Amino acid sequence: MRLLKHLAALSVLPLAACAIGPSSSSDTGFGASPAIPAAESTLIPTVNIAPVQARPAGFMPTAPNGFLVTEFAGGLAHPRWLYTLPNGDVLVAESDAPKEHDEGSGIFGWIRRQVMKRAGAGVPSPDRIVLLRDANGSGVAQMQTVFLRDLHSPFGMTLIGNQLYVADTDALLRFDYVTGATQITLPGTKVADLPAGPINHHWTKNILADHSGKHLYVTVGSNSNAGENGVDTEQDRARILEFDVDTGRLRPYATGLRNANGLSWQPESGALWTTVNERDDLGNNLVPDYMTAVKDGAFYGFPYSYYGQHIDTRVKPQRPDLVATAIAPDYALGNHTASLGLVFYDQTLFPPHYRGGAFVGQHGSWNRKPRTGYKVVFVPFADGKPAGAPEDFLSGFLTPDGHAVGRPVGVTLDAHGALLVADDVGNAVWRVAPLGAVKSAQVGPTGK
Repeated sequence: MRLLKHLAALSVLPLAACAIGPSSSSDTGFGASPAIPAAESTLIPTVNIAPVQARPAGFMPTAPNGFLVTEFAGGLAHPRWLYTLPNGDVLVAESDAPKEHDEGSGIFGWIRRQVMKRAGAGVPSPDRIVLLRDANGSGVAQMQTVFLRDLHSPFGMTLIGNQLYVADTDALLRFDYVTGATQITLPGTKVADLPAGPINHHWTKNILADHSGKHLYVTVGSNSNAGENGVDTEQDRARILEFDVDTGRLRPYATGLRNANGLSWQPESGALWTTVNERDDLGNNLVPDYMTAVKDGAFYGFPYSYYGQHIDTRVKPQRPDLVATAIAPDYALGNHTASLGLVFYDQTLFPPHYRGGAFVGQHGSWNRKPRTGYKVVFVPFADGKPAGAPEDFLSGFLTPDGHAVGRPVGVTLDAHGALLVADDVGNAVWRVAPLGAVKSAQVGPTGK
Protein backbone atom coordinates (compact mmCIF):
# COMPACT_ATOMS: atom_id res chain seq x y z
CA MET A 1 0.00 0.00 0.00
CA ARG A 2 2.83 2.42 0.81
CA LEU A 3 4.38 1.79 -2.61
CA LEU A 4 1.04 2.52 -4.28
CA LYS A 5 0.76 5.77 -2.36
CA HIS A 6 4.20 6.88 -3.46
CA LEU A 7 3.62 5.88 -7.08
CA ALA A 8 0.32 7.74 -7.08
CA ALA A 9 2.02 10.79 -5.62
CA LEU A 10 4.68 10.56 -8.30
CA SER A 11 2.09 10.51 -11.07
CA VAL A 12 0.58 13.81 -9.93
CA LEU A 13 3.78 15.47 -8.71
CA PRO A 14 4.17 18.12 -11.44
CA LEU A 15 0.56 19.29 -11.12
CA ALA A 16 0.41 19.18 -7.33
CA ALA A 17 3.74 20.87 -6.92
CA CYS A 18 2.89 23.81 -9.16
CA ALA A 19 -0.67 24.58 -8.12
CA ILE A 20 -1.95 25.62 -4.73
CA GLY A 21 -5.08 23.50 -5.14
CA PRO A 22 -8.10 23.51 -2.84
CA SER A 23 -7.63 25.08 0.57
CA SER A 24 -8.39 23.45 3.88
CA SER A 25 -9.89 25.30 6.81
CA SER A 26 -7.62 27.66 8.72
CA ASP A 27 -4.72 26.12 10.60
CA THR A 28 -5.75 25.79 14.24
CA GLY A 29 -2.51 24.16 15.34
CA PHE A 30 -1.11 27.11 17.28
CA GLY A 31 -0.74 27.98 20.93
CA ALA A 32 -0.71 26.22 24.26
CA SER A 33 -3.87 24.20 23.49
CA PRO A 34 -3.92 23.45 19.75
CA ALA A 35 -6.75 21.56 18.08
CA ILE A 36 -5.87 17.88 17.59
CA PRO A 37 -8.47 16.55 15.11
CA ALA A 38 -8.96 12.95 14.08
CA ALA A 39 -6.25 11.57 11.84
CA GLU A 40 -6.97 11.38 8.10
CA SER A 41 -5.77 8.69 5.73
CA THR A 42 -5.61 9.21 1.98
CA LEU A 43 -4.43 7.08 -0.91
CA ILE A 44 -2.48 9.97 -2.45
CA PRO A 45 -0.27 11.96 -0.05
CA THR A 46 -0.58 15.74 -0.26
CA VAL A 47 2.28 17.33 -2.21
CA ASN A 48 2.03 21.11 -2.36
CA ILE A 49 5.51 22.50 -2.71
CA ALA A 50 6.21 26.16 -3.26
CA PRO A 51 8.65 25.88 -6.21
CA VAL A 52 11.71 28.04 -5.76
CA GLN A 53 12.12 31.17 -7.84
CA ALA A 54 14.96 33.67 -7.98
CA ARG A 55 14.09 36.73 -5.95
CA PRO A 56 13.61 39.87 -8.02
CA ALA A 57 16.14 42.69 -7.92
CA GLY A 58 15.71 44.85 -4.86
CA PHE A 59 13.65 42.26 -2.97
CA MET A 60 13.53 42.62 0.80
CA PRO A 61 11.45 40.59 3.22
CA THR A 62 8.76 42.42 5.17
CA ALA A 63 9.28 43.33 8.84
CA PRO A 64 6.89 45.07 11.25
CA ASN A 65 6.52 48.84 11.31
CA GLY A 66 9.45 50.44 13.07
CA PHE A 67 12.00 47.90 11.82
CA LEU A 68 14.46 47.94 8.93
CA VAL A 69 15.74 44.97 6.94
CA THR A 70 19.18 44.72 5.36
CA GLU A 71 20.78 41.97 3.37
CA PHE A 72 23.56 41.26 5.84
CA ALA A 73 25.22 38.88 3.35
CA GLY A 74 24.29 37.52 -0.06
CA GLY A 75 25.71 35.13 -2.63
CA LEU A 76 25.94 32.32 -0.09
CA ALA A 77 25.58 28.62 -0.90
CA HIS A 78 22.60 27.09 0.92
CA PRO A 79 23.12 28.82 4.30
CA ARG A 80 21.35 26.81 6.99
CA TRP A 81 22.54 27.73 10.49
CA LEU A 82 24.05 30.73 12.26
CA TYR A 83 26.26 31.37 15.26
CA THR A 84 27.55 34.72 16.58
CA LEU A 85 31.03 34.69 18.08
CA PRO A 86 31.83 36.90 21.09
CA ASN A 87 33.79 39.36 18.91
CA GLY A 88 30.73 39.87 16.67
CA ASP A 89 31.81 37.69 13.74
CA VAL A 90 28.98 35.53 12.43
CA LEU A 91 29.49 31.92 11.36
CA VAL A 92 27.21 30.43 8.71
CA ALA A 93 26.96 26.69 8.10
CA GLU A 94 26.53 26.18 4.34
CA SER A 95 25.13 22.68 4.28
CA ASP A 96 22.66 20.17 2.94
CA ALA A 97 22.01 16.45 3.26
CA PRO A 98 25.04 14.17 2.83
CA LYS A 99 25.41 12.18 -0.38
CA GLU A 100 24.52 8.90 1.32
CA HIS A 101 21.35 10.39 2.82
CA ASP A 102 18.04 8.59 3.13
CA GLU A 103 17.99 5.63 0.76
CA GLY A 104 18.80 7.76 -2.28
CA SER A 105 18.52 5.00 -4.88
CA GLY A 106 15.47 3.43 -6.52
CA ILE A 107 12.00 4.88 -7.01
CA PHE A 108 11.72 6.24 -3.47
CA GLY A 109 15.02 8.06 -3.76
CA TRP A 110 14.02 9.51 -7.13
CA ILE A 111 10.72 10.80 -5.73
CA ARG A 112 12.44 12.37 -2.78
CA ARG A 113 15.02 14.09 -4.97
CA GLN A 114 12.33 15.61 -7.18
CA VAL A 115 10.43 16.93 -4.16
CA MET A 116 13.57 18.39 -2.60
CA LYS A 117 14.73 20.04 -5.83
CA ARG A 118 11.42 21.84 -6.22
CA ALA A 119 11.68 23.01 -2.62
CA GLY A 120 15.24 24.31 -3.07
CA ALA A 121 16.97 21.47 -1.23
CA GLY A 122 18.68 18.34 -2.46
CA VAL A 123 21.69 20.32 -3.71
CA PRO A 124 25.24 19.04 -3.15
CA SER A 125 26.26 20.03 0.36
CA PRO A 126 28.90 22.81 0.38
CA ASP A 127 30.24 21.23 3.58
CA ARG A 128 31.78 24.40 4.94
CA ILE A 129 31.39 27.24 7.42
CA VAL A 130 31.67 30.84 6.24
CA LEU A 131 32.66 33.80 8.41
CA LEU A 132 30.83 37.13 8.02
CA ARG A 133 32.22 40.34 9.50
CA ASP A 134 30.51 43.73 9.74
CA ALA A 135 33.47 45.82 10.86
CA ASN A 136 31.77 49.22 10.74
CA GLY A 137 28.37 48.36 12.20
CA SER A 138 26.55 49.18 8.97
CA GLY A 139 24.23 46.17 9.04
CA VAL A 140 26.03 44.64 6.03
CA ALA A 141 28.98 42.23 6.24
CA GLN A 142 32.00 43.67 4.46
CA MET A 143 33.96 40.43 4.83
CA GLN A 144 32.78 37.01 3.68
CA THR A 145 35.36 34.25 3.78
CA VAL A 146 35.52 30.47 4.17
CA PHE A 147 36.27 29.75 7.82
CA LEU A 148 36.20 25.92 7.83
CA ARG A 149 36.01 23.57 4.86
CA ASP A 150 35.83 19.83 4.10
CA LEU A 151 33.20 19.13 6.75
CA HIS A 152 30.38 16.57 6.49
CA SER A 153 26.97 18.27 6.38
CA PRO A 154 27.77 20.65 9.25
CA PHE A 155 24.99 22.34 11.22
CA GLY A 156 25.31 23.37 14.86
CA MET A 157 28.21 25.48 16.16
CA THR A 158 29.15 26.75 19.61
CA LEU A 159 32.21 28.20 21.34
CA ILE A 160 33.39 27.20 24.82
CA GLY A 161 36.45 29.19 25.85
CA ASN A 162 38.88 28.87 22.94
CA GLN A 163 37.34 25.64 21.67
CA LEU A 164 34.89 25.77 18.76
CA TYR A 165 32.54 22.80 18.56
CA VAL A 166 30.91 21.88 15.25
CA ALA A 167 28.25 19.21 14.76
CA ASP A 168 28.68 17.31 11.51
CA THR A 169 25.90 14.92 10.58
CA ASP A 170 27.86 11.98 12.03
CA ALA A 171 30.32 13.46 14.54
CA LEU A 172 30.92 16.19 17.09
CA LEU A 173 34.17 18.00 16.26
CA ARG A 174 36.36 20.37 18.29
CA PHE A 175 38.67 23.01 16.82
CA ASP A 176 41.15 25.43 18.43
CA TYR A 177 39.90 28.99 17.93
CA VAL A 178 41.73 32.32 18.20
CA THR A 179 39.66 35.48 18.63
CA GLY A 180 39.48 37.40 15.36
CA ALA A 181 40.70 34.50 13.21
CA THR A 182 39.23 34.48 9.71
CA GLN A 183 39.93 30.82 9.05
CA ILE A 184 40.86 27.57 10.76
CA THR A 185 43.26 25.40 8.78
CA LEU A 186 44.33 22.87 11.41
CA PRO A 187 42.28 19.69 11.55
CA GLY A 188 39.72 19.29 14.29
CA THR A 189 39.39 16.51 16.83
CA LYS A 190 36.43 14.17 16.81
CA VAL A 191 35.15 14.06 20.37
CA ALA A 192 32.03 11.94 19.80
CA ASP A 193 30.29 9.90 17.13
CA LEU A 194 26.72 10.95 16.37
CA PRO A 195 24.00 8.67 14.96
CA ALA A 196 23.99 8.72 11.15
CA GLY A 197 24.28 5.78 8.75
CA PRO A 198 22.89 5.05 5.27
CA ILE A 199 19.34 6.17 6.08
CA ASN A 200 20.02 9.19 8.34
CA HIS A 201 16.52 10.48 7.60
CA HIS A 202 16.89 13.71 9.59
CA TRP A 203 20.53 14.60 9.12
CA THR A 204 20.84 17.94 10.97
CA LYS A 205 22.60 17.95 14.33
CA ASN A 206 22.41 21.16 16.36
CA ILE A 207 24.40 21.93 19.52
CA LEU A 208 24.11 24.39 22.40
CA ALA A 209 26.35 24.85 25.44
CA ASP A 210 25.04 25.41 28.93
CA HIS A 211 26.09 28.54 30.82
CA SER A 212 28.78 26.70 32.74
CA GLY A 213 30.42 25.39 29.56
CA LYS A 214 30.47 21.89 31.05
CA HIS A 215 27.78 20.38 28.84
CA LEU A 216 26.62 20.49 25.24
CA TYR A 217 23.10 19.59 24.16
CA VAL A 218 22.87 17.80 20.81
CA THR A 219 19.75 17.29 18.67
CA VAL A 220 19.34 13.98 16.83
CA GLY A 221 16.32 13.58 14.56
CA SER A 222 14.37 10.41 13.84
CA ASN A 223 15.18 7.92 11.10
CA SER A 224 11.66 7.95 9.63
CA ASN A 225 8.41 9.85 9.32
CA ALA A 226 6.60 7.64 11.83
CA GLY A 227 8.54 4.44 12.36
CA GLU A 228 7.98 3.02 8.87
CA ASN A 229 11.63 1.97 8.61
CA GLY A 230 11.17 -0.20 11.69
CA VAL A 231 11.51 0.83 15.31
CA ASP A 232 14.98 -0.75 15.40
CA THR A 233 16.26 2.03 13.11
CA GLU A 234 15.19 4.56 15.74
CA GLN A 235 17.78 3.30 18.20
CA ASP A 236 19.61 6.35 19.61
CA ARG A 237 17.49 8.69 17.44
CA ALA A 238 14.62 11.18 18.02
CA ARG A 239 16.18 12.76 21.07
CA ILE A 240 18.37 15.41 22.60
CA LEU A 241 21.69 14.18 23.98
CA GLU A 242 23.78 15.70 26.75
CA PHE A 243 27.54 15.70 26.12
CA ASP A 244 29.91 16.05 29.08
CA VAL A 245 32.77 18.25 27.85
CA ASP A 246 35.29 16.92 30.38
CA THR A 247 34.59 13.19 30.11
CA GLY A 248 33.18 12.91 26.57
CA ARG A 249 30.21 10.96 27.87
CA LEU A 250 26.93 11.14 25.94
CA ARG A 251 23.62 10.40 27.59
CA PRO A 252 19.98 10.76 26.53
CA TYR A 253 18.61 13.99 27.96
CA ALA A 254 15.09 13.80 26.47
CA THR A 255 13.59 11.26 24.05
CA GLY A 256 10.60 10.86 21.75
CA LEU A 257 11.31 14.17 19.96
CA ARG A 258 10.78 13.41 16.26
CA ASN A 259 13.06 16.07 14.81
CA ALA A 260 14.35 18.68 17.23
CA ASN A 261 16.38 21.49 15.66
CA GLY A 262 16.45 24.85 17.42
CA LEU A 263 17.90 25.10 20.92
CA SER A 264 17.87 28.19 23.13
CA TRP A 265 17.88 29.15 26.81
CA GLN A 266 14.80 31.05 28.00
CA PRO A 267 16.27 34.06 29.83
CA GLU A 268 13.69 34.34 32.64
CA SER A 269 13.24 30.68 33.60
CA GLY A 270 16.67 29.47 32.55
CA ALA A 271 15.02 26.46 30.87
CA LEU A 272 16.29 24.78 27.73
CA TRP A 273 13.76 25.07 24.88
CA THR A 274 13.68 23.36 21.51
CA THR A 275 11.68 23.45 18.27
CA VAL A 276 10.44 20.11 16.92
CA ASN A 277 9.11 19.06 13.51
CA GLU A 278 6.32 16.52 13.87
CA ARG A 279 5.13 13.74 11.53
CA ASP A 280 3.29 13.82 8.18
CA ASP A 281 0.55 11.97 6.27
CA LEU A 282 -2.16 12.37 8.92
CA GLY A 283 -3.92 15.32 7.29
CA ASN A 284 -3.57 19.05 6.76
CA ASN A 285 -4.12 19.75 10.45
CA LEU A 286 -1.95 17.06 12.01
CA VAL A 287 0.52 17.08 13.58
CA PRO A 288 1.46 20.56 14.85
CA ASP A 289 5.13 21.36 14.96
CA TYR A 290 5.98 22.77 18.36
CA MET A 291 8.37 24.39 20.78
CA THR A 292 8.75 23.15 24.31
CA ALA A 293 10.80 23.42 27.45
CA VAL A 294 12.91 20.26 27.54
CA LYS A 295 12.65 18.27 30.73
CA ASP A 296 15.51 16.00 31.72
CA GLY A 297 14.42 12.37 31.33
CA ALA A 298 11.11 13.21 29.65
CA PHE A 299 9.57 11.20 26.78
CA TYR A 300 7.61 13.14 24.14
CA GLY A 301 5.92 10.30 22.29
CA PHE A 302 7.73 9.56 19.03
CA PRO A 303 7.05 7.29 17.24
CA TYR A 304 4.19 5.77 19.22
CA SER A 305 2.18 8.90 19.96
CA TYR A 306 2.03 12.59 19.13
CA TYR A 307 1.28 15.72 21.09
CA GLY A 308 1.24 13.81 24.30
CA GLN A 309 -0.70 10.56 24.27
CA HIS A 310 -2.50 10.67 20.88
CA ILE A 311 -1.66 7.24 19.51
CA ASP A 312 -0.28 6.84 15.98
CA THR A 313 -1.89 3.58 14.87
CA ARG A 314 0.54 3.21 11.95
CA VAL A 315 3.40 2.29 14.27
CA LYS A 316 3.94 -1.42 14.85
CA PRO A 317 4.33 -2.81 17.41
CA GLN A 318 2.52 -0.45 19.75
CA ARG A 319 3.99 0.51 23.12
CA PRO A 320 1.16 1.55 25.45
CA ASP A 321 3.57 1.50 28.37
CA LEU A 322 5.67 4.25 26.79
CA VAL A 323 2.66 6.21 25.57
CA ALA A 324 1.40 6.37 29.13
CA THR A 325 4.53 8.34 30.06
CA ALA A 326 4.47 10.73 27.08
CA ILE A 327 4.11 14.40 27.96
CA ALA A 328 2.56 17.07 25.76
CA PRO A 329 4.75 19.94 24.51
CA ASP A 330 4.25 23.50 25.69
CA TYR A 331 3.36 25.45 22.54
CA ALA A 332 2.23 24.53 19.02
CA LEU A 333 3.73 26.37 16.03
CA GLY A 334 1.31 25.29 13.29
CA ASN A 335 0.88 22.17 11.20
CA HIS A 336 3.71 21.33 8.80
CA THR A 337 5.37 24.74 9.25
CA ALA A 338 8.83 23.12 9.47
CA SER A 339 9.77 25.28 12.45
CA LEU A 340 13.56 25.04 12.70
CA GLY A 341 15.37 28.09 14.04
CA LEU A 342 14.89 29.26 17.63
CA VAL A 343 16.39 32.11 19.61
CA PHE A 344 15.12 33.92 22.69
CA TYR A 345 15.54 37.67 22.72
CA ASP A 346 17.80 38.52 25.67
CA GLN A 347 19.16 41.87 24.42
CA THR A 348 17.91 45.48 24.72
CA LEU A 349 18.03 46.82 21.13
CA PHE A 350 14.42 45.79 20.40
CA PRO A 351 11.41 47.35 22.16
CA PRO A 352 10.40 45.84 25.53
CA HIS A 353 7.60 43.78 23.91
CA TYR A 354 10.21 41.42 22.44
CA ARG A 355 12.34 40.86 25.49
CA GLY A 356 12.25 37.30 26.72
CA GLY A 357 10.20 36.14 23.73
CA ALA A 358 11.15 33.65 21.03
CA PHE A 359 11.90 34.10 17.34
CA VAL A 360 11.23 30.98 15.27
CA GLY A 361 12.40 30.37 11.70
CA GLN A 362 9.71 28.48 9.77
CA HIS A 363 11.13 26.81 6.67
CA GLY A 364 7.64 26.23 5.27
CA SER A 365 5.34 23.34 4.39
CA TRP A 366 5.66 21.10 1.34
CA ASN A 367 2.63 18.89 1.98
CA ARG A 368 -0.19 21.13 3.17
CA LYS A 369 -3.02 23.02 1.45
CA PRO A 370 -2.90 25.92 1.93
CA ARG A 371 0.79 26.34 2.51
CA THR A 372 1.98 27.48 5.90
CA GLY A 373 5.22 28.80 7.36
CA TYR A 374 7.77 30.45 5.04
CA LYS A 375 8.40 33.21 7.58
CA VAL A 376 9.87 34.08 10.95
CA VAL A 377 7.36 34.34 13.78
CA PHE A 378 7.69 35.85 17.23
CA VAL A 379 6.12 34.24 20.30
CA PRO A 380 5.77 36.62 23.28
CA PHE A 381 6.69 35.27 26.72
CA ALA A 382 5.88 36.38 30.25
CA ASP A 383 7.30 34.85 33.43
CA GLY A 384 9.22 32.33 31.35
CA LYS A 385 6.14 30.98 29.51
CA PRO A 386 4.42 31.69 26.16
CA ALA A 387 1.95 34.54 26.56
CA GLY A 388 0.01 35.00 23.35
CA ALA A 389 -0.43 34.09 19.73
CA PRO A 390 2.56 33.98 17.36
CA GLU A 391 3.19 37.21 15.46
CA ASP A 392 4.55 37.43 11.92
CA PHE A 393 7.95 39.12 12.14
CA LEU A 394 9.71 38.51 8.82
CA SER A 395 7.60 37.46 5.84
CA GLY A 396 7.08 38.05 2.13
CA PHE A 397 9.02 34.96 1.02
CA LEU A 398 6.04 33.56 -0.95
CA THR A 399 4.95 35.21 -4.20
CA PRO A 400 1.23 35.69 -4.98
CA ASP A 401 1.39 32.81 -7.47
CA GLY A 402 2.86 30.44 -4.87
CA HIS A 403 6.59 30.47 -5.55
CA ALA A 404 9.23 30.69 -2.83
CA VAL A 405 11.89 33.37 -3.15
CA GLY A 406 13.22 32.50 0.28
CA ARG A 407 12.91 29.97 3.10
CA PRO A 408 14.01 30.97 6.62
CA VAL A 409 16.03 28.43 8.61
CA GLY A 410 18.40 29.42 11.42
CA VAL A 411 17.94 32.57 13.52
CA THR A 412 20.33 34.25 15.93
CA LEU A 413 21.16 37.64 17.43
CA ASP A 414 24.16 39.66 16.35
CA ALA A 415 26.51 41.47 18.71
CA HIS A 416 24.27 44.58 18.69
CA GLY A 417 21.03 42.72 19.42
CA ALA A 418 19.63 42.67 15.86
CA LEU A 419 18.01 39.52 14.50
CA LEU A 420 19.83 37.53 11.81
CA VAL A 421 17.97 35.03 9.61
CA ALA A 422 19.54 32.40 7.34
CA ASP A 423 17.65 31.95 4.06
CA ASP A 424 18.73 28.80 2.23
CA VAL A 425 16.69 29.52 -0.92
CA GLY A 426 17.55 33.22 -1.19
CA ASN A 427 21.17 32.28 -0.33
CA ALA A 428 21.31 35.22 2.02
CA VAL A 429 21.44 36.23 5.67
CA TRP A 430 18.90 38.93 6.52
CA ARG A 431 19.30 41.41 9.37
CA VAL A 432 16.38 43.08 11.15
CA ALA A 433 16.88 46.01 13.53
CA PRO A 434 14.78 48.92 14.79
CA LEU A 435 14.68 52.14 12.77
CA GLY A 436 17.66 54.32 13.57
CA ALA A 437 19.79 51.39 14.71
CA VAL A 438 21.23 50.63 11.25
CA LYS A 439 23.48 53.05 9.35
CA SER A 440 23.50 51.07 6.09
CA ALA A 441 22.15 52.67 2.94
CA GLN A 442 21.05 49.22 1.76
CA VAL A 443 17.79 49.26 3.66
CA GLY A 444 14.57 47.43 2.94
CA PRO A 445 10.92 48.32 3.53
CA THR A 446 9.56 48.64 7.02
CA GLY A 447 6.56 46.40 6.48
CA LYS A 448 2.85 47.02 6.50
